[in-house]
Amino acid sequence: MTALCCGCVDPSPAVHERTVVDLTHAFDSETIYWPTESGFELETRFEGYTEGGYYYTAHHFSAPEHGGTHIDAPIHFFEGGDTVDVIPLERLIGPGIVVDVSASCATDADYLAGRADFDAWEQAHGPIPAGAIVLLRTGFGRHWPDRVAYMGTAARGEEAVAALHFPGLDPEVVPWLHGERGIAVIGLDTPSIDHGPSSSFQAHVRLFEHHIPALENVANLDRLPAAGFTVIALPMKIRGGSGGPTRIVALLDD
Repeated sequence: MTALCCGCVDPSPAVHERTVVDLTHAFDSETIYWPTESGFELETRFEGYTEGGYYYTAHHFSAPEHGGTHIDAPIHFFEGGDTVDVIPLERLIGPGIVVDVSASCATDADYLAGRADFDAWEQAHGPIPAGAIVLLRTGFGRHWPDRVAYMGTAARGEEAVAALHFPGLDPEVVPWLHGERGIAVIGLDTPSIDHGPSSSFQAHVRLFEHHIPALENVANLDRLPAAGFTVIALPMKIRGGSGGPTRIVALLDD
């Protein structure tokens, strides 16, 4: 690497030569959160020229841990699981794959991505690599930030939870993903790794008891190939947090 005049480090040529895809929705007033949560708030503390003659801007923000593009740490649904600040970085950087289940989800808003979907991916591309960051493309990302199309309802409060409809992961496939394929992380382009109608959240429970974090509300999965890229998913380092906003990018091998 080459040191820059400002004292920073110039990224390696290998990074410059790879296409970078941002998999993160911006956080703003339209960011989607669970119906029982408040939204993202940004308050301007100062914007303009100071008495000293220089321009200055500063804001205050507040938001729940879970909403927008974010990570669920294992502690979220597993007692004693990793909090977001102690998830090993090695788990959050790795080879990515996209399992495209959008055709099934187009006809079934509550679709569960299961073993048959992963078998079909492997038949086309070979075994899922150990340490993979698996991304499920349901196609629902195209609806962001339309709450009704994206999650089934724009209502808020506990009563709205029963009206949620969006695809998720079949909990029954988790033991295979963990024991047979050794994946590191799994994510998707919906509000939750469990599908909308779930009331027991067993995909969360089974993933987290195996220390596999989940990425939710992932953006731009339609811009990725089925394989041949690296994912970097770095969450806000909230000490003791059950999750947090996450900047996710993919580096394509080209």
